[in-house]
Amino acid sequence: MRKIEEEQGARLVRVMMYVLVGGVAGLLVCLALLMACSIGISAGFAKETFMYQLTVIGCVAGGFFGGLWSVRRCRSRTLIVGLAVGAVFFFLLLTVGVLLFDGAAPDEGGLGLLCGSLFGGAASGILGGKPQKRKRR
Repeated sequence: MRKIEEEQGARLVRVMMYVLVGGVAGLLVCLALLMACSIGISAGFAKETFMYQLTVIGCVAGGFFGGLWSVRRCRSRTLIVGLAVGAVFFFLLLTVGVLLFDGAAPDEGGLGLLCGSLFGGAASGILGGKPQKRKRR
């Protein structure tokens, strides 16, 4: 009985580590995409009025790729893992926003960023959680 509890605890720690690393990976993907969008806006390829929409798209892409990384490693309870990665990604994004800028108010588009992050994580949990096919003998 004791060994099973230890295995479950080790599995939970491993899944939480995958979720945290997936959130950081999602943050890096989002920042790279937003950097490319800001270069595009500066060069005149995109209008400045689309800045909020591009930010939400960056959150969806970051949540998706971070969640996909975690889901591919966990292989169980993929929707929950994907949503957890989206939530961790959003909180990391919120933390970076509070540390680097004056403040982050939810009425300044925070709800769209939260929904985009969770949607990206949930999409990765649904699409990336296909079980491996078993070989027939």
